[in-house]
Amino acid sequence: MLRKRSDLRVVGEAANGVEAVAHAAQLRPDLVLLDIGLPKLNGIDAARQIRTASPESKIIFLSQETSIEIIEEALGTGAKSYVVKSAVAAELMGALNFVIQGGCFVGGGGALRREKSKHKEDSPGWQRHEVLHF
Repeated sequence: MLRKRSDLRVVGEAANGVEAVAHAAQLRPDLVLLDIGLPKLNGIDAARQIRTASPESKIIFLSQETSIEIIEEALGTGAKSYVVKSAVAAELMGALNFVIQGGCFVGGGGALRREKSKHKEDSPGWQRHEVLHF
């Protein structure tokens, strides 16, 4: 899905949370897509470390976890988005658009709130962004 968008370029991938933090620190991507259930270092702890190592990176969680407590903890790391894996096909691109434009997005098949983006893809504020996917 990500590789189909001309405004996104995947610059790295990691197999676990430790690699995710190391890659984020080295590559300093605009966006970081992060799962909560990562081996070696869970996504929430990885996000906390990424916020320190690459503070400009915007974190988007993709997870199968639907517990409001988990979602709140994930967003408490400073992440800008949370998309439930079962809704990725319907919500990921919208979440990316919201976050790229400075907004926040919490998905869940429409069960949770979304904040409106100020820009559309063809507006002057739209630009290419790098994505680090874990």
